[in-house]
Amino acid sequence: MKNMLKSLLILSALLFFSQGATAADSYPEKVGLKLAHGLANTVTGIGEVPKNMVIQTNQQGPAYGIPVGLLTGIVLGIGRTLTGVVDLVTFIIPTKPIIYPDFIWKEFSTKETHFHPDWKLQ
Repeated sequence: MKNMLKSLLILSALLFFSQGATAADSYPEKVGLKLAHGLANTVTGIGEVPKNMVIQTNQQGPAYGIPVGLLTGIVLGIGRTLTGVVDLVTFIIPTKPIIYPDFIWKEFSTKETHFHPDWKLQ
């Protein structure tokens, strides 16, 4: 119980001192968008497999694109799902997206997925 109270206190402090908390009118939008990212990325992580197979096949041909895209898609699918879970658990703390494109359907067959190196509080 004490650990839970400490965690809530720390989260409250982070929320209070974050830049997103200072602009009350945009805070709900940021939290809502993060919640949407979390839900979408948790559910659509498996979509990284066909996405990467298409991208790799378009770049290198089917002999290379299908097996490499499959393996890359599995790894990135796990990553997208886990970032979705993180966003769901921490949606009350507005942050920039961890993974780009932030929704899998954005530039599905052209934009490779990557994790943002400057992930931080907004």
